[in-house]
Amino acid sequence: MKKSIYSLTKDQLTEWLLERGQKKFRAEQVWNWLYVKRVQSFEEMNNVNKECLQLLSEHFVMQTLKESVKQESADGTIKFLFQLEDGNLIETVLMRFHYGLSVCVTTQVGCNIGCSFCASGLLKKSRDLDGGEIVGQIMKVQEHLDAQGKGERVSHIVVMGIGEPFDNYTNLMNFLHVVNDQKGLSIGARHITVSTSGLAKKIREFADEQTQVNLAVSLHAPNDELRSNIMIINKAFPIEKLMDSVDYYLEKTNRRITFEYILLRDVNDHVEEAKQLADLLENKRHLSYVNLIPYNPVDEHGQYQRSTPEAIDAFFQTLKKRGINCGVRTEQGTDIDAACGQLRSKQIKKEKVAN
Repeated sequence: MKKSIYSLTKDQLTEWLLERGQKKFRAEQVWNWLYVKRVQSFEEMNNVNKECLQLLSEHFVMQTLKESVKQESADGTIKFLFQLEDGNLIETVLMRFHYGLSVCVTTQVGCNIGCSFCASGLLKKSRDLDGGEIVGQIMKVQEHLDAQGKGERVSHIVVMGIGEPFDNYTNLMNFLHVVNDQKGLSIGARHITVSTSGLAKKIREFADEQTQVNLAVSLHAPNDELRSNIMIINKAFPIEKLMDSVDYYLEKTNRRITFEYILLRDVNDHVEEAKQLADLLENKRHLSYVNLIPYNPVDEHGQYQRSTPEAIDAFFQTLKKRGINCGVRTEQGTDIDAACGQLRSKQIKKEKVAN
């Protein structure tokens, strides 16, 4: 299969063309056609010479994603199920906020992290997405927006879809360089958030990149016993090791970090856990934000239920009284398959039944 042209950063595209006898300015032209004019074929690049176009078409394709299912919520959220060239399925979500349009992208086909409450891990990882397949999700969503004729554009990105982004680090970084390029999609680094389940070594590596991209850590429990019960990754990177890497990140970047905390009824949502969480973040208060997330139940994880509104409020108030910056995440897409990975899992089951 030919590689997606979206896999290349601008520097990589420039180097590739120079190695094949093309002038440096050709890369600028091609980049503009791809990400500013957003053409659907190489043939539309009408100021690029034929030799260059032939080279590109012989080695690359524009898109490797095909829309399989599209679910639209009453609140404007759209969940896309895309089919890759090898037949695998991935999810991408477009969300509308007062500050702009945010897209949640997937980085892997399946997930091996094994969080016991998560729909993404129902099907184990079969492979990483390459950079072009991650960028391609943004391009397909932008294509949808362009077709509406309202002049809307993707303004924010969250790398929180299926998979562990830091387990696909090189392709993740290529993706970030592509979407952040000021002469392309120009999505500001501070409008991009990468979420990790806690790969401590990669958090340190990401800190050394010195990007302005935001970091979120999926914590979900304030102590090792509880976190290991619901997140297998904690056995490899227990909280002490995770927090050491967080401290390194904060010292290196001086940037605020978000801690994601899904509230599971009678599991991790007691006032006692809120107090433990406040203790854990005590010396990081000025650069920490806790994002409390109401749980979206998943059929296969029937042991977990959504916390009651009273429990959520008590947890929130406990953190606030301790001086911890926090909030309860606004829910989106609750009338469609809200949980990440849920639509993909259902579709694969349907296909198995049909066959």
